[in-house]
Amino acid sequence: MLDALTLDQMRTFVTVAESGSFRAGAARLSRVQSAVSHAIANMEAELGVGLFDRSGHRPVLTAEGHALLANARDILLRVDAMRARARGLGEGIELELSLVVDTLFPIETVGLALKEMRGAYPDVSIRLAVLPLGGPLDGLVDRRFTLGITVGEDFRDPSIARRALATVELVAVVAANHPLGLRAGGDVLDNAELADHLQIVLSDQSQRTVGRDYGVLSPQTCRVSSQDTKHAMIRSGLGWGRLPFWQVERDLAEGRLVRMPTAALGRNSQVGAEAYLVHRIDEPLGPAARVFNEALARICAEG
Repeated sequence: MLDALTLDQMRTFVTVAESGSFRAGAARLSRVQSAVSHAIANMEAELGVGLFDRSGHRPVLTAEGHALLANARDILLRVDAMRARARGLGEGIELELSLVVDTLFPIETVGLALKEMRGAYPDVSIRLAVLPLGGPLDGLVDRRFTLGITVGEDFRDPSIARRALATVELVAVVAANHPLGLRAGGDVLDNAELADHLQIVLSDQSQRTVGRDYGVLSPQTCRVSSQDTKHAMIRSGLGWGRLPFWQVERDLAEGRLVRMPTAALGRNSQVGAEAYLVHRIDEPLGPAARVFNEALARICAEG
């Protein structure tokens, strides 16, 4: 019989599996270790299978434990979503809309949607942050923000719901007076030639990209902490890099920057990345957040 199987047992099981030990799981749940061990043992008894092999120094998921972990996570996510929906049915207007935006997304577009939200709810205050790479996702997972905008497919989490908004075009550019810029009308460069020049790279303030690089082709790098700094360093002629088209459109039109003369960085040195409006599935969107959500989607569709 599975009637005695509880959500608490499943949440304890998932937490221990993710933490790597009963002790670490107990700390995350703010419980004593014996209570966590008891909950897992009761769950194993109800299911009739062993979830952890306890013969070693640390508990290790059994084959059955691995198989059932995905089911437990799915059930908990669905329950959290149901609770969030129930809370949202009777929820009042938010005091604050907290929003974290990927640095690649055009912030003026965000401003237009926020302006509409403020027109409908003028008493709602706004807290806005702009972060690169894994920063927006961390902000939502850690519950520091209500809504987020992410760009690209590299950062996902099963607790985060996503709604596609628009494509952000990323262009590989270099200053017109840079040695690579002076070759813009000549031969197409290959990867080896690109590696001979400094690449300006945006650093990730989160821990999601530790040990990984995205789009780094040169061993010579200048790592910067903001998109505006990256833009300024490329415009100065220090090196080359990718920037969103909305940020460099005027520079390209007026000749300060040129597209990289290579096919290794996309056709015409340009690639598209999908932007998503994201939020936790267990945090209901209030009235102001819903107005912002719809306004942003409409503005992006019209753009």
